[in-house]
Amino acid sequence: MEKQLIISVGREYGSGGHEIAERLSAHYGIQLLDHNLLDEIAAKKNVKMDHLKGLDEKHKNPLSSRTVRGYSSSPEENLLYLQFDYLREKADSGESFVIVGRCSETILKQYDSMVSIFILADRDKRIERIMRLYHLTESEAVKKIREKDTSRRRYHNSFCVGKWGDCRNYDVSLNSSKLGVDGSVKLLTDYIDRRRQ
Repeated sequence: MEKQLIISVGREYGSGGHEIAERLSAHYGIQLLDHNLLDEIAAKKNVKMDHLKGLDEKHKNPLSSRTVRGYSSSPEENLLYLQFDYLREKADSGESFVIVGRCSETILKQYDSMVSIFILADRDKRIERIMRLYHLTESEAVKKIREKDTSRRRYHNSFCVGKWGDCRNYDVSLNSSKLGVDGSVKLLTDYIDRRRQ
C-alpha cells in the first residue's frame, strides 16, 4: 500500500491557491476536497445538505447562537464539526487527499502524513487574477478580495487557536506571484517528495 499523503491548502483569495491544490491533486492522483466535501458527507450519511451549502466556511454568529451543555445552536458550527469529524475519519482510514481550507492545517496536524501549505500572492497579482477570472472591474475585484479574505479569516480564527495565514501554522507559506502557478506547483511537489522520503 502506498504511503498516505494529506495536503492541506490554505489560501488568500485570488492567490491561485485552489488551482495549485487542483494541480497537486492531479499530480499525486489523490482526491481533492473543497466545496464537494459537503456532497461527499451527504452521500455517506444519505442525507440532503443543499440547504447548508451557504453556511460552508462561514463563522458562527455569536449573537444568534449559544452553546448549552456542549451542544451548539449554530448551524455554521455544527456543519464545521461535521466536516472536521469526516476529515479525521478519512485520515484515520489511511486515505490520501488534498483538502482546501476548513481549518485543516489545525485539525489534521497530528497526522505525520500531512503537509500544510498556505498560498498568498502580491495584491496587484490577486486583483489581476480576479478581474480576469470573473470579468470584474478593478474596484469590484478589490472589494471581492477584501470580503472573501475577511470571511475566511473570521471563519478560521473563530475555530482555531493559530491565526489564518500566520506562517508559523504551516509547513510552507508560498507567494505564488513569484513563481506563478506552474513554478509554485513544481516547488511544492519537490518539497512534498523530499518530506516523503
